[in-house]
Amino acid sequence: QVQLVESGGGLVQPGGSLRLSCAGSGRTFSSYSMAWFRQAPGKEREFVARITLTGAIIDYADSVKGRFTISRDNAKNTLFLQMNSLKPDDTAVYYCAGSERVIPTRRQNDYDYWGQGTQVTVSS
Repeated sequence: QVQLVESGGGLVQPGGSLRLSCAGSGRTFSSYSMAWFRQAPGKEREFVARITLTGAIIDYADSVKGRFTISRDNAKNTLFLQMNSLKPDDTAVYYCAGSERVIPTRRQNDYDYWGQGTQVTVSS
């Protein structure tokens, strides 16, 4: 199995940018398709973006399309989420997740491993 640790969260003004990282350890990181999810206060956790083993398939929620970019560096066992043009509605705890499926869907149940989350707050 793989252990996942997120970092890079913080407080940012509307219109600003943040880059989240998710470091994997344990079993080979490149064996997993990966995703980002987020959970805002009082809301259910929701899908943000996913990327398959080699990056051949990348998919975004409509709410972040054009503003967020998911990427991975398998040599460094790291997943990234570049977030630009941030809005107050992007405020949430962001989680990275790993799946043993070759092509997982957006469903949370498709993901087997989860990090502890990192807080992102967008506010002036």
